[in-house]
Amino acid sequence: MNWLKLETLSDYNNMVASSNEEGYFAVAVFKHSTRCPVSMMAKLKMSTTWDIDENKLPLYYLDLIKYREISNQIAADFDVQHESPQLLVIKNNKCVYHASHGSISVSKVKEVLEIKD
Repeated sequence: MNWLKLETLSDYNNMVASSNEEGYFAVAVFKHSTRCPVSMMAKLKMSTTWDIDENKLPLYYLDLIKYREISNQIAADFDVQHESPQLLVIKNNKCVYHASHGSISVSKVKEVLEIKD
């Protein structure tokens, strides 16, 4: 799994802009707390179950302890309450899926984006 890091607001803006690019289903961002065991388990689950082509759905990783400003920006821009762990899927500048904790589901992402196995 190739996690793309979100470390600056410029990275974030580029990620959102790429949600409009032809050839992508969307972009996804996993918000992770490095201090939370639940978040660590969710990250492990994502790493072992993610089977979506990353060339079609790039997967970004946000260390929200280190980069809380970006997490706050995501919450404000997409009107989604901040949670951790949390997965958001952005398509055409809109959040089309978000889930947190045990509700994070690769199969649900596929369903929302109409990705066939």
